Amino acid sequence: MVTKRRTRGAAGGGFTLLELIIVVAMIGILATIALPALKNWPRRAAEAVLKTDLRTMRDVIDQYHSDKGYYPGALEELVDEGYLRAMPFDPVTKSDKTWVPVFQEIDPERPPAETELPLDGQPGVIDVHSGSPLLSLDGVPYSEW
Repeated sequence: MVTKRRTRGAAGGGFTLLELIIVVAMIGILATIALPALKNWPRRAAEAVLKTDLRTMRDVIDQYHSDKGYYPGALEELVDEGYLRAMPFDPVTKSDKTWVPVFQEIDPERPPAETELPLDGQPGVIDVHSGSPLLSLDGVPYSEW
């Protein structure tokens, strides 16, 4: 007795049109779910780099103050004195010239000693912020970080 093998279609194997449509629809649904979560990844990476750069520059400002007894007169002094190899680029503004220094406030009733000020006698840089006017993903301006 000879048995005949059952085959799908003339070619023998393969997928039906309905199976292909279902697979394409499932891939589309998964892509629709994943894309919104992936769209902010470049911005999240830039924010992480900005946080790291700010932390590094603030640490270097504190190290400068510990070594010299006064704060630097400008951010460029950190590079000139060898505390930084180069001024880091702000990943949001894509420039190393947009950093906004925060200078120490001098109380007129209790002025600092001569040794607590840079050589030119002006207030020193105690903090630094990004010069970007944009808002972070959390809704906080980058200039307030």
